[in-house]
Amino acid sequence: MKAVLIPTDFSNNAMHAINYALQLYNCEITHFYFLHAFADEVYNSVESKTALTVTQKKITLQKKSEEQLGDLITKIETEKHNPKHKYESIAVFDSLVDAVNDFTDKINIDLIIMGTKGISDVKKVTFGSHTVQVFKYVKCPVLAVPETYHYNQPKHILFPTDYSLPYRRRELKLLNTIAAEFKSKVFCLHISDFEELSQRQIDNKRFLEESLSKAYLSFNRTPVKNKVEAIMDTIDEKKIDLLVMVNSRHSFLEDMLYRSTIDKIGLHIKIPFLVLQNLPR
Repeated sequence: MKAVLIPTDFSNNAMHAINYALQLYNCEITHFYFLHAFADEVYNSVESKTALTVTQKKITLQKKSEEQLGDLITKIETEKHNPKHKYESIAVFDSLVDAVNDFTDKINIDLIIMGTKGISDVKKVTFGSHTVQVFKYVKCPVLAVPETYHYNQPKHILFPTDYSLPYRRRELKLLNTIAAEFKSKVFCLHISDFEELSQRQIDNKRFLEESLSKAYLSFNRTPVKNKVEAIMDTIDEKKIDLLVMVNSRHSFLEDMLYRSTIDKIGLHIKIPFLVLQNLPR
């Protein structure tokens, strides 16, 4: 049974991510956990930060959160009944990142699915700050679903890689399972000016092939030029349904997340974005 965690703030954006998750795992036995972390709501709404007022607000929001989560599950069970799916709610007084991180460790979550704010004509934001924080600090695969994206089966998957990372088997197993379910083609994009690979790269590429045994693999190389442009061009050219990248020390994705925000360097992604964590769990 898959264990999938979906943080929610009860917005349309969060509901959109839930709908995507239910369709993605439509045919799999899955335990969905809906989590609402409300610490920020407590502190943002209490003008006088006395212990009494904080406690009162905490009690009020705990009850409200539990009721909203209960209504959410009732709505899903009524409108999207699936005997393969089980639902559970968690209302917790904590920050989103800490709550997600703690619960992920406790339950051994396989995948976190989150909504994103989409690209706003005003703010030009692809991912909200909460999504980026989860990308950076939670040691679990995270799938971010843009608010404007209409569900398509992930038949075409883009996996940019330089083959320099010693991939984690558990992370690749998740991708392999998705590829097997949808008979997906995975385009491994090597962004490099050099055709020849080092022995380490050859070993990692071989491990990648073995770990993605149920996917239709395609290996491509493109000159470095601009990595973001190379990724975006491939997404358009190959009609990609899902972008997958690995977050690890000194990786291209880590460089984007820490050196700047994804938005500032132009990676405006309109398709679901799966971030695999190359970190010990």
